[in-house]
Amino acid sequence: MTTDLHILPKFADRWSHLYLEHGKLDKQDASLAFHTQEGTVAIPIDQLGFLMLGPGTSISHRAMQALAENNCLVAWTGEQGVRLYAHSTGGTHFSRRLLNQARLFCDPDSRILVIRRMYRKRFPDSLPDSLTLEQIRGMEGARVRKAYQEISQKTGVPWSGRNYDQDNWDNSDPVNRALSAANSCLYGLCHAAILSAGYSPAIGFIHTGKMLSFVYDIADFYKTELTVPLAFQVAGEAGFEVERRARLACRDRFYETRLMERIIPDIAEVFDAGDDLGEISGEFEGRIVTLADRAQVGSFPGEPKRPGPGGNLENGD
Repeated sequence: MTTDLHILPKFADRWSHLYLEHGKLDKQDASLAFHTQEGTVAIPIDQLGFLMLGPGTSISHRAMQALAENNCLVAWTGEQGVRLYAHSTGGTHFSRRLLNQARLFCDPDSRILVIRRMYRKRFPDSLPDSLTLEQIRGMEGARVRKAYQEISQKTGVPWSGRNYDQDNWDNSDPVNRALSAANSCLYGLCHAAILSAGYSPAIGFIHTGKMLSFVYDIADFYKTELTVPLAFQVAGEAGFEVERRARLACRDRFYETRLMERIIPDIAEVFDAGDDLGEISGEFEGRIVTLADRAQVGSFPGEPKRPGPGGNLENGD
């Protein structure tokens, strides 16, 4: 099956995220079906950007194949979607954005420029060029602390700092649990966008050393605008299942703010690559790449094509 990028919905047009637990996900006709004790729910495959599979879920091979072919990021998570155990890979066929990201990271001068753009993007007002990175980091820390305090005062929800224990989750206060659940949704959505565009989630600029460092870099653009006030709002409302209510609120807020339309252009902006927002001819998304596919897209510069099994040409390993 050959899926052209232009046939699939753009990342910006998809649903943001879906969390499932205690059921089985299977392929059914042209969609997915999630089977639970309460019944069966149909899930359109090509409309989903990020799927979280919580405790008690199982997924069939056919369902996983369909999700991969439609470029949906799948993550196996802990209860309420908070812990991340594993995730699938992205479906972008070309590596030009990844190579550009690596080039920007490896050159000290360009990396500093990217870091400055990332910090500037978080501030409502422009920052003077004369500020050092240490000064900007200090200002950013003060801005975030002030944002938490202001939101706490506005909502009436007490705030004593970011403090929770994953091994003793139920004893954490509601606002910290809501923050963790909301940020998990935000991280997953940013992760899906990064993979969809062909970037690496591991090559971060401000955050480094983690497999999701770049995800944390990009998610920080939106926290004080979206997930922080949302978490305080949810924590201040009466009711149980604060994590579930935070996820549902994220779904609505991400849609209202058109977040999925912003992530990839925001990455291009901090990379100073505003002309690299669309697809190029021949770029495929969300497909399983076979040896025959790889033989058709050309070799790495300077590397000749070589015969693969059965005499077909293949590239790479």
